[in-house]
Amino acid sequence: MSIGTKTHELRELTDEALADKLREAKEELFNLRFQQATGQLENHGRMKAVKSDIARIYTIQRERELGITDGAE
Repeated sequence: MSIGTKTHELRELTDEALADKLREAKEELFNLRFQQATGQLENHGRMKAVKSDIARIYTIQRERELGITDGAE
């Protein structure tokens, strides 16, 4: 994922693709936390960006669940 994935890019994805993005973002966050714990993390801002991406994905999934927006408009 790029730093700060745009919301409109995420809204264009299908539910399955969105779930894949979420899985990838969680894996990346795990790896970043591991790097931070071992003192190898160089870009600390990346953690904030990944956390924001995860929150965006959760928000879009919840909107679709509630019927606020349609999937892959």
